[in-house]
Amino acid sequence: MKVVFKIAITELRTLFYSPIAWLLMIVFMIQCGGEYFSVLSMVAKQQEISIGGRGMFYSHLTDFVFLSNFGMFQQVMRNLYLYIPLLTMGLVSREISGGTIKLLYSSPISVSQIVFGKYMGMIGYSLILVAVMVVFVVAGTFHIKEPQIYMLLSAMVGFFLLLCAYSAIGLFMSCLTGYQVVAALSTFVMIGLLSYLGEVWQRVAFVREMTYYLSINGRTETMLRGLITSKDVIYFVVIVYIFLGLSIYRLKAGMESVSGIVKAGRYAAIVGSALLVGYVSSIPGLIAYWDVTFGDTRTLTPKVQEILADFGEEPVEITAYANLLDGTFHLGSPGTYKANQERWESFRRFKTDISLNTVMYYDSVTIDEGRMGDPGKNPTLKQLGEQYAKAMDIDLEDVVAPEEIRKRIDLSEEKNRYVMQLMWRHRTTKLRVFDDMMMWPSETEVAAAFLRLQQANLPTIAFIKGDLERDINTLGDRDYKALTNLPTFRYSLINQGFDVVDISLDREDIPESITAVVLADPRVDLSQTAVEKIRKYIQEGKNIMIAGEPTKPGKVNTLKPILDELSVAMDNGMIIQEGLVNAPNFVEAVVNKQMQEVFKPLGEAIADSAKLTMPGVAALNYTGDDRFTVQVFATTEKYKTWNRIRPLNLDVVTRAVAKETRSEDGRKILVEGKKAAIQDTVGTVTFSQAQGDVAGPLTTVLGLTRTVKGKWQRIIVAGDADFLSNMELSRRGTANFMFSTSLFSWMSYGKFPVDTSRPTAKDTGVKITMDDLRFQRIILQWIIPGIFLACGTVILIRRKRK
Repeated sequence: MKVVFKIAITELRTLFYSPIAWLLMIVFMIQCGGEYFSVLSMVAKQQEISIGGRGMFYSHLTDFVFLSNFGMFQQVMRNLYLYIPLLTMGLVSREISGGTIKLLYSSPISVSQIVFGKYMGMIGYSLILVAVMVVFVVAGTFHIKEPQIYMLLSAMVGFFLLLCAYSAIGLFMSCLTGYQVVAALSTFVMIGLLSYLGEVWQRVAFVREMTYYLSINGRTETMLRGLITSKDVIYFVVIVYIFLGLSIYRLKAGMESVSGIVKAGRYAAIVGSALLVGYVSSIPGLIAYWDVTFGDTRTLTPKVQEILADFGEEPVEITAYANLLDGTFHLGSPGTYKANQERWESFRRFKTDISLNTVMYYDSVTIDEGRMGDPGKNPTLKQLGEQYAKAMDIDLEDVVAPEEIRKRIDLSEEKNRYVMQLMWRHRTTKLRVFDDMMMWPSETEVAAAFLRLQQANLPTIAFIKGDLERDINTLGDRDYKALTNLPTFRYSLINQGFDVVDISLDREDIPESITAVVLADPRVDLSQTAVEKIRKYIQEGKNIMIAGEPTKPGKVNTLKPILDELSVAMDNGMIIQEGLVNAPNFVEAVVNKQMQEVFKPLGEAIADSAKLTMPGVAALNYTGDDRFTVQVFATTEKYKTWNRIRPLNLDVVTRAVAKETRSEDGRKILVEGKKAAIQDTVGTVTFSQAQGDVAGPLTTVLGLTRTVKGKWQRIIVAGDADFLSNMELSRRGTANFMFSTSLFSWMSYGKFPVDTSRPTAKDTGVKITMDDLRFQRIILQWIIPGIFLACGTVILIRRKRK
């Protein structure tokens, strides 16, 4: 080892006796400083200009500054392949071109010692680059509030291992030629080849396992996200082993006179043994994991781990069906097999016998072959399949025809989109992808599918129909299909673990198995039969949600017989919210903090300034005694809303040029001034206490609880039924879909959706001002690199004089 270290020190000294090592180190530090301070400055600026501390903040600031796609590590590591070839190109090439390689061959030093010594020299330089990164990591620990230090250490490990792999590749390429430029270009090519290798031959089962394993692309991603796995660490060791082994045999070939078969056998032995180690280390049951993130965000939650443990020793089979003619086909195309395996790795970590299969087919519910006219204008499914297969370079023989796939499985309810069928003990269930930015099911949706597969006691929600209530099977603006059973909507109840049914109380009773009943905005008076059944249901201590609408003047609220049973009253009139953008009856309600704690994602949505939109809402009041414990789930804002008793014609609303003032109680109101000559459906109406208007805040959603026959009863009353409608759930920037999920979670006693929440990270802000940041940026990004430049210049000049 002494000889190896002497060679390493000599090689490292040689590197710093050339300008390239100094130049790359300086450029590297400037790049790190630029990436680090650009992101941190953006965060600090947003924090400083925020009003009242309500600016834009990040729940995982450590990840955003260092590890995200915009972070320092990601940006620097994308360009790392440009540095190493320039350093390694002369390791052996200069010995070959200068003829000194013969002296090394004749010396008492072995080839292995030469290779390891030169490689250790590169490791020494790599540690210097790591030290440069450490400077900014240490700075980040002082700049960020409660940074996630272990995640940064994990990222440093990944960065160092990538340097080691690149150095071994560069050393081998330097052994192949005496021309340093050729060695550098060859290193570029080899790194590019290893990055691209994971995308080739993915349609051949055996070959794709090998090529995907050898691919270096994305190997550090897991470590950057705070999860260190034995599979990834061994991969880098294997890559170093391959290229150092090839380097040794390449140099030995210049000393020995052996046949080409022997040489090829040596190279094959190196690669073959490496692939064997890699294959064994990638077996799910043999992989070790270390999650260093705050709250173990890279590990399944304990609840989901318990669900997986309940499967026992019997395997779970997941078969994905990808329709060639559908826009979701890319999720199941031949090249995504390994990517899908990565998506399921967190689950296979705890249940290793989850098998993954993909079936490609072509079919479409939007095209009916029986109604085809001219094939040139209306191509048949087979013609479409041939066209798409040709465009995607897929053999149509590998794609299942419509008549065959229909015999295997009925996908019509899924609209022939990409869907996964889970099978266990001959039971099956569906797991879907969704029409949102994320698309892929999260841990919550997967857990719900697993529980459905285990035939757990899933909560069933019954929606009453028959009196023009909101329909759960249509996509009209006022209806509830998105809330209940829209397959492509992530927060639809069927995707969160609930079953939904609709019942007509005039023809059937409420089944005993029902978890909760929903009565939403009946347009006609309920029959006496329906009223009695609902009253009986409530008296038995069962859960119910009642959602109404403001009562029109001269009309009687159709929900009054039921609300009287609960001692809840809907005030006459309609809540108004001031504003010049939305209609005056468009109210944005604030969700009570206690309700936010029921479902953690709701609290996160509210923290992002999302509001509960309730167009046309009545104020609620509890008029009874202490039969129920009353909880306020949502209220209107204090200084922006009031309850208007007078009729409001939304078809003719005059927009007023108003001035702002405050009433005696401090409430901000708009006093009507000069009328503008414009008539439209949006505008501002004014508060008038003299005409019976009641100032906010006003309650819009109530929760009632009591104990009946030893069971905890939960009842929800809402003064608006639109907040659960297809229209409101489709609005962006609202909390409606989260709030709706939390309501049903509350009525199912928190059993569903499956709780996959984790502790909130504490690195949410920075501790440095913009002025201090500018000063430190000058020091770390310019002054220190300038000092290195001066030191390097002095050393190189003195070296040249000698």
